[in-house]
Amino acid sequence: MSATTTRPTVSLNSDIGEGFGNWKVLDEETLLSTITDANVACGFHAGDPDTMARMCALAARQGVTVGAHVGFHDLRGFGRRYIAVPQETLANDVRYQIGALLAFASAAGTPLSYVKPHGALYHSAATRAEHAQALVKAMLSFERVVPVLCQTGSLLARFAEEAGIPVIAEGFMDRAYTASGTLLPRSEPGAVISDPELAAERAVQMVTTQTVTAVSGETIPMAVRSLCIHSDSPGAAVIARTVRAALEKAGVEVASAITRR
Repeated sequence: MSATTTRPTVSLNSDIGEGFGNWKVLDEETLLSTITDANVACGFHAGDPDTMARMCALAARQGVTVGAHVGFHDLRGFGRRYIAVPQETLANDVRYQIGALLAFASAAGTPLSYVKPHGALYHSAATRAEHAQALVKAMLSFERVVPVLCQTGSLLARFAEEAGIPVIAEGFMDRAYTASGTLLPRSEPGAVISDPELAAERAVQMVTTQTVTAVSGETIPMAVRSLCIHSDSPGAAVIARTVRAALEKAGVEVASAITRR
């Protein structure tokens, strides 16, 4: 008898609800029809109450899992500027954001299922102990502990696991990686991948081989259970559709990493 092979599985997440007031991010409804998990902005780097309510309702209708996309208090910089926030202040900021989205998700009849840091906070929590610990402390404040979506091998992943918080390892098919496994800064040429076919090729590589090709040409380990598509990237909806089609063609099951834990 031949050995049974396990079909690889991955979720597709995207940053959703990153408009503010009259400013909207295009194609969010199209993205929600393609992805499995929606990282909804909680008002600090983007988003507002009306946007949060609308995104949670749309996600609930389309059967998409909702997560809190928390960031530094930086609307002007879109949360992509590092802010030296004291640990307790950051923990309170994150509590505030999670609590706000929890209310809107509940109103939409869907659970808040995970937390993902945004932008500069994502990178800071990966390498700065005080910010990783602030996120963990904030998440443990709530009655129901949900998973954190973050970079594999990061300080945040380590501290979360030590605290009993489930970790969903994330990769980016629309961003370039350095040989050390970190994302190439957006200020560097080639940091953002806008070619849908190239993004799809990288997605298939990451899921089926658990590796990624760095900008140096090296192939490095990259264990992922979820892939992120940035909604503010040019042609994000096309990238999402192309990536999902390529994964399914390669025999990969696309399903929420949170609901199948």
